[in-house]
Amino acid sequence: MSNVSSPGAKFRAAVAAEKPLQVIGAINAYHARLAERTGYKAIYLSGGGVAAGSLGLPDLGITTLDDVLTDVRRITDACGLPLLVDADTGFGSAFNIARTVKSLIKFGAGAMHIEDQVQAKRCGHRPGKEIVSRDEMVDRIKAAVDARADPAFVIMARTDALAVEGLDAAIERARACVEAGADMIFPEAVTELSMYRKFADAVKVPVLANITEFGATPLFTVEELRGANVSLVLYPLSAFRAMNKAALKVYETVRREGTQKNVVDIMQTRNELYDYLDYHRFESKLDQLFAKEKGK
Repeated sequence: MSNVSSPGAKFRAAVAAEKPLQVIGAINAYHARLAERTGYKAIYLSGGGVAAGSLGLPDLGITTLDDVLTDVRRITDACGLPLLVDADTGFGSAFNIARTVKSLIKFGAGAMHIEDQVQAKRCGHRPGKEIVSRDEMVDRIKAAVDARADPAFVIMARTDALAVEGLDAAIERARACVEAGADMIFPEAVTELSMYRKFADAVKVPVLANITEFGATPLFTVEELRGANVSLVLYPLSAFRAMNKAALKVYETVRREGTQKNVVDIMQTRNELYDYLDYHRFESKLDQLFAKEKGK
């Protein structure tokens, strides 16, 4: 049974309300809280982010479903925003894909995207990508659609065919995925705004633009993408890249100078951390509990 307040329903409502919907990457539960307080209506967990951030590994299909679910559960426990999850190739065959969908719903995700790369995948902005046949990708979508207990849970089809087979083939593949039940389309490594418009016109469902830094896609603005009929704009690892650069600067400075004095200005303060964590509400609850204990 679909629930009007299910994470999937919330994700769909966010897509309908904000055109295009900005979906910001959150590498962990605390960043999800930061995103929520900043006003975002949906967040994202990157497969590359799980690999690099949680496992210290490259994004080469090494991560397991359980690795992803650990981060999903932590994020959905801490944040009420609907979460879009990178499910890579589904973590196996049709039965594995079904398990992935059921598990993501159980752990509180609102949406997932599944891609058409071979299982030994590469980052979508790297050369040498290999994709499965259109029929195999359609079968992946069918397996995902058949497995969802909540029909509001969003199944998004990501295609890497553009860089491999060209625009027309990628659009045809996306159309086949929609016919198989995909709710939204994620064309990867798009290089021109006009391409998004062609996808949107052809598939007649919401199209996502992946505006990741240092990749094949220019850093188009929300206004530019709105003009190209894009429905969702994804920033998968922007904050993660910034925090990595800041962390490295702190490590190098402390090691070199023997003090952190010269990097305190780039740090979030203790009071700011407590504010975003709602620390004082927890503390006052403790005070109430102890007061009751003393009053016994």
